[in-house]
Amino acid sequence: MHTQRSDHLGARLSTCSGFAAPKPSMRGLLASLLLACLLGGCAATASHDQLYQDLGKLDGITRIADGFLYYIGDDERVVEFFAETDIDRFHSKIIEHICAVSGGPCRYTGDTMVDVHRGMDISEAQFNAIVEHLIQAMNDEQVPTRAQNRLLKLLADLHGEITGRAG
Repeated sequence: MHTQRSDHLGARLSTCSGFAAPKPSMRGLLASLLLACLLGGCAATASHDQLYQDLGKLDGITRIADGFLYYIGDDERVVEFFAETDIDRFHSKIIEHICAVSGGPCRYTGDTMVDVHRGMDISEAQFNAIVEHLIQAMNDEQVPTRAQNRLLKLLADLHGEITGRAG
């Protein structure tokens, strides 16, 4: 499924004007930018282990990330941010980030949210669209609303780092 979702986003990106094949670069880290932007903090504590469990552990988080990428690929409001992104890296870092922030056994090794999103000028509407896609992906996986809210609360602290504005 991961390959299918990544291929879908790649196919959507190829319809964007000026699309270049995904390659690791600062723009490629843009993927980890939005990934990190939504997936929040770099370290998690054992007190969040229940959230990791509620998200379906690593398998559930992987399915959430798959759906998240699919929704991004279908959204003209935000797909442009991923035009030069290494989608496979973005996918793996988003899984890693959600796993870590939710109290799972992962350690986030990606770039900071500030570095990933620098110069992107992400609007409130675009930020909200990305959050909306994460919620859709969690709904698809039947993640309980309380667990969704706990994850979103952890990620909300990254708003200013992602948008470059205090929120």
